Amino acid sequence: MLIAKQKYCSRADSHQSERGTTIIEVLVTVVILTIGLLGLAGLQGQMLFAELESYQRAQAVLLMNDMADRITSNRAAAATYITTTPLGTPYPTPSAASPPQPATCPATAGVAKDNCEWGNALLGASERKGTASVGAMVDARGCVQLVTAENAAAGVCTPGVYLVTVVWQGSNLTTAPNASVTCGKDYYGDDRYRRAITTRVSVGLPTCQ
Repeated sequence: MLIAKQKYCSRADSHQSERGTTIIEVLVTVVILTIGLLGLAGLQGQMLFAELESYQRAQAVLLMNDMADRITSNRAAAATYITTTPLGTPYPTPSAASPPQPATCPATAGVAKDNCEWGNALLGASERKGTASVGAMVDARGCVQLVTAENAAAGVCTPGVYLVTVVWQGSNLTTAPNASVTCGKDYYGDDRYRRAITTRVSVGLPTCQ
């Protein structure tokens, strides 16, 4: 009887040990799954940020090319496209309680109309959500700066070169734009939030000799 009792106890201890091991395995599995799901959620968040950045950059390219085309199409008045302050969201005052509204642009084609329409596009006037313009980037603005003044003097014939810049606020910190890109600088707080894209427009002098 004593031997049988010892065998019975051994079996009971064995069953308890097996049950304990199973619970530990389940807990370890739950912990691993939790860590994996948290990692997946973080990855999804990063993908959303990347998608937003990509979308905003694509919008910025379109707006930059829009102004470059306007300058090229009106080369005789290219110098008058130069901006003293960035177009788009009022500068240097951040967005107030009410979002900035698109301006009513002149009906006659020319520099004033081009600048007005470009400013409205930077505000996102192409798409509205309630009273807000949401068709462009976050706090977008644009600048046209002179790089090289044209010189039509005989034997010189230097074309005018203009820098078209579009800037906006990114969703996270990255590398700050080159120091030579001054459009919108110091507007977004930490300059590493500022995104910038530029292109140079060269306005030739076809009749110059």
